[in-house]
Amino acid sequence: MSKKIDLAWARKFGNLELLARQMVEGFITGLHRSPYHGFSVEFAEHVLYNPGESTRHINWKVFAKTDRLYTKRYEEETNLRCQILLDVSPSMYLPKPNQEKLTFSILGAAAIMYMLSKQRDAVGLTTFADRIISQSQTKSISGHIHKLLMQLETLMQQEISAGQSAIPAVIDLIAESIHRRSLVVIFSDLLMDADLESLFNAMAHLRHNHHEVLLFHVLDHKQEVDFDFKNKPYLFVDAETQSQIKLYPREIQLKYQEAMKHRNQAIRLRCGQMKIDYAEANTALGFDQILMNFMAKRARMV
Repeated sequence: MSKKIDLAWARKFGNLELLARQMVEGFITGLHRSPYHGFSVEFAEHVLYNPGESTRHINWKVFAKTDRLYTKRYEEETNLRCQILLDVSPSMYLPKPNQEKLTFSILGAAAIMYMLSKQRDAVGLTTFADRIISQSQTKSISGHIHKLLMQLETLMQQEISAGQSAIPAVIDLIAESIHRRSLVVIFSDLLMDADLESLFNAMAHLRHNHHEVLLFHVLDHKQEVDFDFKNKPYLFVDAETQSQIKLYPREIQLKYQEAMKHRNQAIRLRCGQMKIDYAEANTALGFDQILMNFMAKRARMV
């Protein structure tokens, strides 16, 4: 599998397109060394051969490498429209100084874009906070993919001024504006003023319009889940509302952990009920979790 990438180093790398390629190729190499034989960047273009089918479309080169029979899928059968939604609200720039949640999400989005480009699938990018900040067209041509990767690279280097996250309102707009039966990939920490019911009403709008949804819940587990701070007085400032509170972390740590556990379980449960693929993305871990979940979702759609 691909190695964990240092997020501070990644922000200084300067070539997101190259980094995305290295991440994906390292991941695919890891798959070949694991029980997942037969996968490649173009995995969606092949399906296992079923006895009794015509042997006309068997890919004999793949058989020679994997000792398994695969038949070719035609391009028109596998083309996909994918819209990536990237939360760029103030809380995504934490923890500082390396803006780890946003950097992690950008790298994950870039890797998915690279995989889609190799499959000749169409991809679009939407950035949002309190509103839709930018929304691209959905195309498969290489120049378009390169442009999106350059946009992500700029975003990783320059903090934008945005308001408090309004995820439900944004998702409602996206549900109506993109091509029906798209794959919608969302990167967000889901920290918002709105309640979870509003969020899942908007998700229901996506599903009603026949969109497939893959939600990456991006969290810094050390701080945001475990509330792991030294037991000394802190002034905590809400990145989105700027409200402040002074406290000793140990005084509320157990209650905080229980509240976050309950909230995350509720999100996971509702996603399961709505057939939304949910993946908790811990920034302390590598990107294999993102790529594996994307590949699994992609495989189920073909």
